[in-house]
Amino acid sequence: MENKITPPVRMSQGAQSYQLDEIDNQILELLIENTRMPYTEIAKKLIISAGTVHVRVRKMEEAGIITGSTLNIDYGKMGFSFTAYIGLYLEKTSMTSHVIDELKKIPYVIVAHLTTGQYNIFCEIKARDTHHAKEIIFMMDDIEGVTRTETMISLEESISDRKRLMHHIFK
Repeated sequence: MENKITPPVRMSQGAQSYQLDEIDNQILELLIENTRMPYTEIAKKLIISAGTVHVRVRKMEEAGIITGSTLNIDYGKMGFSFTAYIGLYLEKTSMTSHVIDELKKIPYVIVAHLTTGQYNIFCEIKARDTHHAKEIIFMMDDIEGVTRTETMISLEESISDRKRLMHHIFK
């Protein structure tokens, strides 16, 4: 790991705040690259004790900076290679909570955002093929409060790197 000096970053959570220092930044960078990296390996790379890594990670979890770890799945290899984005128009914005609750019952809806602008809710779905996507979209259309939907089909995911922002923050 490259030794670089960066100013501490202060992260706040409500009334609490936690000041990230260079060691915290380096621990986070290693965990961003591999969330399953053992603390002992992190400790060796940073030339600190595994106990120090454990304590710092625990403090970052308590401060809400680390909120879990992620498992990345290639849905295409599992038969769900069709990705679409669905914009939902609602009858009334007061129906938002109800519609979100109903969307949670559709397992193919993997992301839903409340948005400003054209749509009230914007969703990402994974499907086996166009026929399956049509069935999912019809399920979404049938939710009480949804007046219509607009669909965009993803031809290719060109950028999929959630780590880039974290690396930028710690530069």
